Amino acid sequence: MPSPAPQPAAHAAPVSRATLYQLIYPARVLGMALAGVAVGSVLFEQNAGAWLWALLAATFVLWPHLAYVHARFSPDSYAAERRNLLIDSLFVGIWIPLMHFNLLASAVITIITTFDKVYTLIRLLWLHALILLAVAAAVVTLLLRPQIQLQSSVLVELCVLPLVFAYTWVNTHRGTRLMRTIVKQNRQLDALRRTDAQTGLQSRDHWMEHATLALHSLQTRAATRPSTLLLIDIDHFKSINDTFGHIVGDEVISAVGKVILDSVRSEDSAGRYGGDEFAVLVSQADVPTARAIAERIRSQIEQLRFVNAPQLRLGSSIGLAVARPEHATLLDWINAADHALYRAKHQGRNQVAEAACA
Repeated sequence: MPSPAPQPAAHAAPVSRATLYQLIYPARVLGMALAGVAVGSVLFEQNAGAWLWALLAATFVLWPHLAYVHARFSPDSYAAERRNLLIDSLFVGIWIPLMHFNLLASAVITIITTFDKVYTLIRLLWLHALILLAVAAAVVTLLLRPQIQLQSSVLVELCVLPLVFAYTWVNTHRGTRLMRTIVKQNRQLDALRRTDAQTGLQSRDHWMEHATLALHSLQTRAATRPSTLLLIDIDHFKSINDTFGHIVGDEVISAVGKVILDSVRSEDSAGRYGGDEFAVLVSQADVPTARAIAERIRSQIEQLRFVNAPQLRLGSSIGLAVARPEHATLLDWINAADHALYRAKHQGRNQVAEAACA
């Protein structure tokens, strides 16, 4: 069928089985009408008989609506529409010899109807349709023995142009919409990759990318001041799960994540490090600034209350480590903050401890 085919949605099945015929119907009506104009110009120049004009009307005007009704009321509309697509190609194969193989019109409707099948992404449909088209053309040729007239007049060229233009424009338009959909979905997927769903903080990988860049900036002296790393651990989190259940435990994780997100500056990077541990990259800030942020986080966590566990009181231990030249890798920097975190735990928990200077 020479018509602009529907494009599939990104990251979805090639075409919806339930709505395939609905998607194709307007495209088939438009494409068949324009193809009918192209074929009609050939018939006009060849002084075709009335029966050919009647067949043209049945093929290019009536058939699109019959195809829709056939698929609409079929028990399996998807299978019915696949048959309709093959019948489109069958009609094209019949019309090629009926046009005495007019080169321009035959080539254009053959190419367009074949690419229609490719665009549906239905496996091998284009090949089956092309074979059916060739068989139909061969059978009609053997039966009618038409005289070959390859040349195309200016009239035929003018009548073929709207079909080419419409097909190109519609598919370009739909291709553009598809690309926009892909770009939008890729952005959404990237946002999901960068965000921890439970807390709204950055994911571990995304946060570590920021921390790596901050360390690299210090090593290359691109940063005027070193950044500071905070590792935050909820005190006795396992006993919270054991005593109040995992639902409360999840509420605690979410609430702590919100506290951290609300306590850091816009230029800082806060992320979920793993389990009940969180990390904050305090960007290019001196130790007093970083400690003030850490104390604000600790204090706000301490004030959290939960409807499902009103007696629950939280504490948090925070390790603080300034990026130093001796930190050759991000792991070295994280280890320094981790040692400070364990010092905070060993000193009684619910406090901030700084990493020892080398």
